[in-house]
Formats: sequence, C-alpha cells, structure tokens
Amino acid sequence: MSTTADRSVYDANTVQSLRSVHMSIPAFVFTVLLLLLASKAASYRRGLQAVNHLPGLRVPFHPTLSLPGVVFPTTWWNPGINFLWHWRHKVYTQFGNDTISIVPFLLGPPTIYTGNLDVIHQLLASNSSKSFHKPDASVQLFLQWGMNLLIADRDVWRKHRRIMGPAFNSKLYESVWVETLKTYCEMVSEEGWISKDRVNVSAVQTLSTKFALLIIGKCGFGFSFGWSDPPRTADGRMTVQQALRIAADTFAISTFAPLWMRKLPVKIFKEAWEARQELMKFMQESVADRKAGINARGSVELDRDRDAFSMLVAASECEDDKLKLDDSELIGNVFIMLFAGHETTARSIAITIALLSVHDDLQEEIYEHIISVIGFERDPVYDDYTTLNKVLAAFFESLRMFPPAYIMLREASEDTILQISKPKGEEGVMSLPISKGTQIVLDLIGAHYNHRQFDDPEEYRPSRWYGTSNDSETFYAFSVGPRTCIGRKFATTEVVCFFTMLLRDYKVEPILDKGETKEQWRERILCANLEVTLGVRDVPVTFIRRNLSGDY
Repeated sequence: MSTTADRSVYDANTVQSLRSVHMSIPAFVFTVLLLLLASKAASYRRGLQAVNHLPGLRVPFHPTLSLPGVVFPTTWWNPGINFLWHWRHKVYTQFGNDTISIVPFLLGPPTIYTGNLDVIHQLLASNSSKSFHKPDASVQLFLQWGMNLLIADRDVWRKHRRIMGPAFNSKLYESVWVETLKTYCEMVSEEGWISKDRVNVSAVQTLSTKFALLIIGKCGFGFSFGWSDPPRTADGRMTVQQALRIAADTFAISTFAPLWMRKLPVKIFKEAWEARQELMKFMQESVADRKAGINARGSVELDRDRDAFSMLVAASECEDDKLKLDDSELIGNVFIMLFAGHETTARSIAITIALLSVHDDLQEEIYEHIISVIGFERDPVYDDYTTLNKVLAAFFESLRMFPPAYIMLREASEDTILQISKPKGEEGVMSLPISKGTQIVLDLIGAHYNHRQFDDPEEYRPSRWYGTSNDSETFYAFSVGPRTCIGRKFATTEVVCFFTMLLRDYKVEPILDKGETKEQWRERILCANLEVTLGVRDVPVTFIRRNLSGDY
C-alpha cells in the first residue's frame, strides 16, 4: 500500500512540475520580449539624442546600412535603398529642411542625411578632414580587394595619393584622347555602321560598357586589345568585362555572405566566386608583369610607360620601403581603376545619350558647336578639349541628374558642429551639434534635385555648366576638396572626344514603343536603379547618319 501511495504522490508532483514548467514558458517568452522591447526603446531614445532630435524618418530598418533595409523594396513602411531616388522630391520638403535624420527603431545606426551642397562641402573640405572620416561600413565594400585610394583615410590616403597622383598627367590624358578616337572608329567599323544610314541599338549600355573598358584597358593598363578582341581573364574563359559585370551584380553576396555560403553549389554563388577568383588572378598577374618589366628595364626607362598602371607601379617601386604599396594595395588600386574607371563612365555615357535623344534642340545646339570648333572633315585633337565646352556641359548635366556615386558616408571622429540651413521659410543657417561616432550620408541625388541649389532641377539643361572648367569645385559629382576623384580628367577627356565624334556623325533618337511619346519613353527608361553605382534601364536608341551638310 505504501508503494502505491508513494507512486501516486510522485505522479502528482511530476504533473504539478510539468504544469509549472508549461505555465512558465509563456511567462519566459513574454519576459524576453519585454526586455527586448525595452532594449529597443532605450536604443531608439539614444538614437534620437544622437541626432539631437533633428526631424526626419523613423523607420524599422536603416535603408542603406542594414541588410533588411537594403533587401526589402521601397514602400510606405520601409524606405529601402531606392528611396533617395523615388522620394527625391518629398523626403526633405516634408520636413522643411534639406538636412534630416533617420532613426531606425529595430536595426541600423541613427544617421543624418543631407541634400545641401554647402553642408556637403563642409564635410569634404580639407579643414574638416580631422573631424570626419570614412566609416567601416563604406570601407568594407571594397576592402576585400585590398586597400586603395578610394577607401584609404588620412595618412594611408596620403601615401596612396602620393604614388598614384603622378600617373594622372597630361601625357596620359593625351593618350586617352588618341585611344578614344581610335576606338570610336573601330566601333563604327566593326559594328557595321559604315554601310548603314540608320543603326538601331536595343541597349546602348552594351556599347558604352565595352567602349569604356577598352579605354581604361588601353590607357590605364597598356593593353593592345581591340574592339573585337577585348581583354580576358587568366584562363581565357571570360572577358574582364564579363568578370567585372558579375562582380558588380554580386557585390553584396561577395561582401556580406559568409565564406561557406559563397562556396555553395548555387549558380549565383558559383558565378560570384568564379568571377572574383578570375579577377584576382588577372590583377595579380598584372602586378607581377609590371614589376618584372620595370625591374628588367631599370628606372631610367620608367617614363616611357604611358599607361597609368605602369606609372603607378613604377612610382611605388621608386619609393622607400616604408612608402611602397604592397601587392595587396596595388591590386586594390587595380580593381578600383578597372571597376570605377569603366563602370561609372559607361553608365554616364548611356544616360547622356538617352537624355540627348529626347532633346532635339540641344542636340542641334551641341552639333553646331562641334562644327564651329572642328568643322566637318578633320578629327578633333587633344588641344580642342578646352574649346569643346558645350560637349563637356552636356556630360556634366547628365552627372548632375544621375550621379553615379550617389552617396558618400562620413563619421564624426570627434564632437563637432555643422552649419545647416534653417527650416524652410527662414533665412540663414543654424548650428547642429554632432557627437563623435555619428554617421552622415551625403546625398548627391537630394543635393542635385534641391530647388535651393538648382532652378527646375528635373529639366536637362546643359547651359548650367557652360564655361565651367573641368576642375571647378562648383560641380560636385566627382566630389570636391582634396578627395576629389583622381580619374576626373581621364573620364571627361574620354567623354568629350567620344561625343564630339558621335554627335558630329550621328543624330540620336529614342526607339519608342507603339503609341509612346518621348516624355513617356524618358519616364520609362530614365528611372534610376541604385546599386553600387547608379544606373538606368537598357537605353534603346537609333543613330541616324548625318551627311557633310549636317542633314540626315
């Protein structure tokens, strides 16, 4: 009897214990959720304090500095990475200022966004270099290829700039002009345009990307490849252009996905891994070849190398050991020259063609300007560059409306003060305290569509830049101050020569869908897509040959 009684007591205690555990699980979950909410609420309050309660967006995820914010599309509850474009007309005006804050309540750092060029200039000016630096988030994207001029900061940047600077000189720019002219003639000939009065191109990016890569290949790296024989990676299985395209399309995977995931037998991972490996081999071989050639010839012959990369390696080899760039740094700069040197130029050429195609009057104005400078028969020479200011202005205006490098990130290295515009309707500026560690996004889309800065910013008006020199700091698309893009003159030299030839020889018209107007075509095609750089949809156009009188 006692055994039965003991078992009954034991069973009753077990049931009671199980009931207690069962009842404690919801309480435990509730407690954890409560603590999590309290933690997020405290973090949110700290975020508001970090931006000094500056008005702005209060969102679940940071749109550019959190993975969910980037992955989820732009909607009413989540700005998404494309909000800078889609909301460019309202994101600042709804808060009455062109400097606002974004404070996420779930994931991401509190951040200040500015679409004001005066504020941007404060952040980029040389006297602000000690107060602000590039945050780790912006560095990591490109650090996987090696430290380079784009992401280097302070003393490291000065070392890279000291070595890279001499490679970008008048001799290089003259070479860019000559090779651009030669490559344009190759394109027209090998694409079969010579025998045609009208040429339809379904996606002008296919031409502009190939063109820009060949110019950076020839002048940046000394490749002897032509239009029908582009440079290839180490094993020859893909062109450098294909490898770069895959690397650009899979940038997020290559940067954020763990190594084990990148090696999974999934097509997108396999392509990303293969492209990265092929590009790395290509760049390693390029560095080794240049070093071997320079050391074999000796320093007395270094000046004979006309391509930028040879001059870069030569300059590094001539430095003291502590100032030399190591192989990883050389490769990092090779990648930046290849990627940024052709990606941004190619996209901007395509956008300029698209904009000119829907503005016949501007095309004719620029055509008449070209004829007044070089006439109908002679080819342009490098000395014509400074005179062809309307061609440069057309390109500048495209970059204003569609800046390839559409954001820049800075982080406060110390407690400091920014002078920002007062709210709408008030004149002057006010002081905004910035705490150490606060991140600031320099929004070039917002700045370039800011009515305070530009009249009718939606209007494509190259005349805004007539008479503006290439190195003018009134133009921000290449950055300003000491960190201005080192390849700025390289790109503008290439573009001015290319468009001088193209617009003298051809009139450009959009290929419209049935019943579509030019304005509808523009709205459909020129819708920006924000990735590593800014691009648009495939641009379909027709090139119509002009005769010697300018008719077609």
